[in-house]
Amino acid sequence: MEGINDPFGMECNIKHADNNILYIFGVTTSDVVIANTFVAQKKNLKLIDVDVPVVGEQSGITILPLLSMMKPAITFTGEEVEHLTVRIHNAGTEVVEAKAGTGSATLSIAHAAARFVELSLRALGGDGDVYECSFMQSDLTNLPFFASRIKLGRNGVEASIPSDLVGLSEYKLMALEALKPQLKASIEKGTEFVRKQLVTFDNIK
Repeated sequence: MEGINDPFGMECNIKHADNNILYIFGVTTSDVVIANTFVAQKKNLKLIDVDVPVVGEQSGITILPLLSMMKPAITFTGEEVEHLTVRIHNAGTEVVEAKAGTGSATLSIAHAAARFVELSLRALGGDGDVYECSFMQSDLTNLPFFASRIKLGRNGVEASIPSDLVGLSEYKLMALEALKPQLKASIEKGTEFVRKQLVTFDNIK
């Protein structure tokens, strides 16, 4: 189970995975941790009870929190949705500014890594109720890679959850379309990078 959260890493690992893509999925848990924290603060909820699916990828506007799909079900105003979405986009910058440039969100990243490892171990142990958001090869959109909620099992990715993208608000639909060009460009760079590396490797052989 590879901890790769960008198209460069995904392409590299897929080329060396003997086509077993079920074991290749990127860790985007830090975005989920951030979204959960901000929503819990905003709505005065217990953090342990909050789970916000985050789709797209993991940089700027490609991070798309699906507040309407969160648990527990909470009502948000349009202003709250926009504020939280933008804040989640810029969470990394917010932390760097709070630390006056002396560090980044290392603790939240460490927490996210621990959470992902725990979920992976539960899945490998046979727990049939393990879900997490992850960046992987996907057919949920017209892009070849996309982060979405997945079900994990002993054999890796057992299923993606397409229902998360059904019934989105107009604001979220617009945000989804807006992130696609940036993610598409990132995927194309990753694909081209791997292609060139393979050509170089073949020439060396």
